[in-house]
Amino acid sequence: MTPALLIILGVIVLSAAVGLAAGRRVPMNLENWTVGGRKFGVLAIWLLMAGEVYTTFTFLGASGWAYSKGAPTYYILIYGTLAYTLSFFILPGIWKIGKRENLHTQPDFFAHLFQSRRLGILVAVIGIVSLLPYLQLQLAGLGMIVEVASEGAVSSTAAILLAFLLTSAFVLASGLQGSAWVSVIKDVLMLAAVAIVGFGVPRVHFGSIGRMFQALIEKAPDHLIFPGSAPSMGVPWVMSTVLLTGMGFYMWPQLFGSAFSAKSDRIIRRNAIIMPLYQIPIVLVFFVGFTAFLILPGLSNGDLSLLSLVAKTYPSWFVGFVGAAGAVTAMVPASVLVLTAAALLAKNIYRAWFRPRASDAEVMRVSRWMVLVVSAVALVFALLLPNALVNLLLIGYDGVAQLFPGVVLGLFWKRVSRTGVEAGLLTGLATAAFLVFGKHDPFCGLNAGFVALAVNAAVTVAVSLAKRPDCGPAH
Repeated sequence: MTPALLIILGVIVLSAAVGLAAGRRVPMNLENWTVGGRKFGVLAIWLLMAGEVYTTFTFLGASGWAYSKGAPTYYILIYGTLAYTLSFFILPGIWKIGKRENLHTQPDFFAHLFQSRRLGILVAVIGIVSLLPYLQLQLAGLGMIVEVASEGAVSSTAAILLAFLLTSAFVLASGLQGSAWVSVIKDVLMLAAVAIVGFGVPRVHFGSIGRMFQALIEKAPDHLIFPGSAPSMGVPWVMSTVLLTGMGFYMWPQLFGSAFSAKSDRIIRRNAIIMPLYQIPIVLVFFVGFTAFLILPGLSNGDLSLLSLVAKTYPSWFVGFVGAAGAVTAMVPASVLVLTAAALLAKNIYRAWFRPRASDAEVMRVSRWMVLVVSAVALVFALLLPNALVNLLLIGYDGVAQLFPGVVLGLFWKRVSRTGVEAGLLTGLATAAFLVFGKHDPFCGLNAGFVALAVNAAVTVAVSLAKRPDCGPAH
């Protein structure tokens, strides 16, 4: 049992224990389980949303893109800040409707706003299909982090099984409360690890961050300017991707639903103001990826650049600390993803489609069973078919982003109709699927998902203007 392994296992078990303890004194009814009783303040909302947003992508994807693609990675800094700005104007309205109508999920919002059970079911299906590959990605990232950080002492399979079983346990026991409590551990560890590594690695190998960039400019100047090392990702791709991901950011059902957990709309606005602070750690992760590009050329998998460079630079125990931070960084979003998928299945598929008269208590019981179902499906894909959901993952963001016109027009334009939203949504999804699966992404230099979103918005507006309102937005 090496120090690194002890640290990783200790943090995983501690996080699960904290998550289990979170719900001990809270009655686990549907309200508390799905939206935390709508009583989260600024700090709790900030930590919860950051816990959902900053996933294994922070450790693997951002550094991997900086290593392998270069300049196109900058879009990550831009779209988050754009999303937080949009949330200042959009999420308070969503919260008000959710509070007034006792809504718990994103499909609840669509079904109420447009007085359409059918639309709510469609949104639920889109959410579930998008969440499953995202959850599988968290599991795969968790396994990779722990296996590399423990120097093979813990296999990827064992890490996934242990962490996810514990995560599912505290979701069953504590719901969103458990995720919020574990977010505190996750954020402290992640921020500490990223700060130490982001500032430290360039200093160890080059003397300073400035000298690291100087060496990078001398060795590969094109790596830092568009399109970097990815010829298809020029300025049009970056700008269209920023718009797509910025508008689609809070359309993910778990992030959308988190807005319902706030105490007030003022809390939501305050959160929008301070969330951009979390972009700073992303910059530090970029530094690690750029340093790895110089120190460890030729890695077969750029996503391992951060862990590989940390292992080369620091002692074993610190690698364990980074691995532990990465593991809990996967556990928090995984817990919210499982919780959200279970709630969508129970409330917006089971009750809306099969049992319209089911009570909240029955929906709560079904939700807990759905946690086990979702967990089992995710584990099967993660362990037995790790690449089976790649195509679905490609369209995941493109898919949830198609909900943006319905949300924004439903909040701010009384003329929008249910038929217009449904037509736009289906057209946007079909366009995205055709372009992505037909290998037409980028399309004319633009992100295919953005092209689909533009088509969606145009169809929604055109159909709404051409047709008389059919139970349009019920504000």
